[in-house]
Amino acid sequence: MFETEDNLQITLRGNIRALLNSRSGKATSFPISLSYFKEDSSEIILPVKVKTRGNFRRKKENCTYPPLLIEFSKKDNPATGIFKEQHKLKLVMPCGDEKYLIREWLVYKIYNLLTPKSFKARLVKVNLEDDGKKKKVSPFYGILLEEERQMANRNKEIIVERKLAPQQTKAEPFLSMAVFEYLIGNTDWSVQYLHNVKLLAPDSNATPITVPYDFDHAGIVDAPYAHPAEELEMQSVQERRYRGYCVKDLKEFEAVIAHYNRLKDDIYRVYTSCDLLEERYVRSTVAYLDEFYKTINNTKRWQSEFAYPCSGATGNVVIKGLKAE
Repeated sequence: MFETEDNLQITLRGNIRALLNSRSGKATSFPISLSYFKEDSSEIILPVKVKTRGNFRRKKENCTYPPLLIEFSKKDNPATGIFKEQHKLKLVMPCGDEKYLIREWLVYKIYNLLTPKSFKARLVKVNLEDDGKKKKVSPFYGILLEEERQMANRNKEIIVERKLAPQQTKAEPFLSMAVFEYLIGNTDWSVQYLHNVKLLAPDSNATPITVPYDFDHAGIVDAPYAHPAEELEMQSVQERRYRGYCVKDLKEFEAVIAHYNRLKDDIYRVYTSCDLLEERYVRSTVAYLDEFYKTINNTKRWQSEFAYPCSGATGNVVIKGLKAE
């Protein structure tokens, strides 16, 4: 599933209207068929159960399509095909214009460059076919996200469920992740509440590392519905704010900065080589990345930015996120 970026189109058939209207309370699972075509043009049809998920994007007033969770039947999932190893897959649906979804997909690709301990994401075309509607919806882009336990297994680790302070996680991976969130202009995360962050460790007693996900509120995505939390006193999601913990010895950032500098060309190439982006966005994103690299290659600037949590003010605000319904 996640070893290729070949074009993939999936079709979900069933009571789609009822599924998409399941936006409040406990999500109901609906029997749906998922189909796709193999390279030899033969169609594979799988019975699955699908339900809505999420918080902000699940609400009808926020997004046209809610995110979905696809559950595969162990009995009916064949031993071959691209879904053969899947049990549960998150399908991120577009929240308004699908260009913002494509931008979010590229953020996952940046973090994949930084570390294999990251979620893989695959861009797919989605067809929705409702049993009771003759009018078909035009296909649109969605993102299939690697299941968290598969991500952990790929790295020979486990998911840690307990809540910790960020200082209780491995320092360098956390600093790298926090700088990444700063790079993309994302403040919508916290370790303390496991908000848009998973914890990964070799075993339940080991010190875990942080793995981020869910980047639609990042400045580099610039979704029209994205706004920074009021407590942060920021004007826009495109304003960068470093939200790690206070590090007294700023030399701890030097290895992280060196890593970002080594990957600079690859990070820019994520955007300059993607033919799904409009030219104007590519230019603005290159400029946004330029500003990041100017900062981390100016000692006074990066020390000022990354010391922000030591300054009081809004430096230690913890984002709880929306409560699950």
